[in-house]
Amino acid sequence: MADHRTEFLKASWVNVITNVLKIVVEGGLGLAFGSLALVADAAHSVADLLASAVVLVWGRLSFEEPDKNHPHGHERVEPLTALFVGGTLVLLGLKLLFDAWRSIQSTPKAHYSIYLVAALGFAFVDRYFCYWYTKRINRTVQSPGLAALVADSKNDLYTTFAAVIGVAGMAGGFPLLDPLAGGLVSLLVIHQGIEVSRENVDYLIDSAAPEHVCEVLKGEIRSHDDVHGVHDFTAYYAGTVYEVEFHAEVSADHSFIEAHDIETDLRDALMAREEVGDVHIHLDPAGMGEWKEADENRASSSVN
Repeated sequence: MADHRTEFLKASWVNVITNVLKIVVEGGLGLAFGSLALVADAAHSVADLLASAVVLVWGRLSFEEPDKNHPHGHERVEPLTALFVGGTLVLLGLKLLFDAWRSIQSTPKAHYSIYLVAALGFAFVDRYFCYWYTKRINRTVQSPGLAALVADSKNDLYTTFAAVIGVAGMAGGFPLLDPLAGGLVSLLVIHQGIEVSRENVDYLIDSAAPEHVCEVLKGEIRSHDDVHGVHDFTAYYAGTVYEVEFHAEVSADHSFIEAHDIETDLRDALMAREEVGDVHIHLDPAGMGEWKEADENRASSSVN
């Protein structure tokens, strides 16, 4: 976990630094030559900078151990961080779209320069390096906050390409392409913000685990030699991991110690899976009628 935290911080700092460099180079030259496409792309990076700073400050809290005030740990901090990133991108995209529309209605005043091409080249290298590095780190860390930044960096490549269209239009005598490219950039920003937000809302509202995940977890439970069945099974997001609850059906002739060992085995087996954060088990002995009742409920549900 300590190694993951160190790698997380490295990737977060790379995102902060590369965004600052892109803003200075691309934004400065965009303002100097009046290119709305470059200014919009640089403004996108302002949101990226804010997002990466938030991930850096908030996201690292998710690596803290459970404490008295947070007995289940800090897993929800990262999706909350990523949700903030997504919301920021949506708002910024709407602002950029409005600016592009106003520029289209007026006379574009951008002037072509080879320096604009140099700025775009720098932006491509800057964002691709950030995308590659953050994605490589997150293969091990598996951080939703870093995943949001990976998606953001990848989207930056598309928005920068859109800016290329605007600069090419200026070079070819079609300055209207610059605000049109700025509008395209803004739509890509809005789309990205919505996608990031939608994914992390699921983490925060305890959405149910996908059916294929539930079947895998149930299979793990049923594979225990002393478990004859499982019912009242629930798996749902608690932050970025699953919290699992279920009743395991076992024979009634087990001693208290044996039952305890069965429960421990089941918990250890599920907790060994990276996607599981906590497990709550109830053992049902034979003869109490719960097995039959659960079977009848399942049968009734399937008929309905």
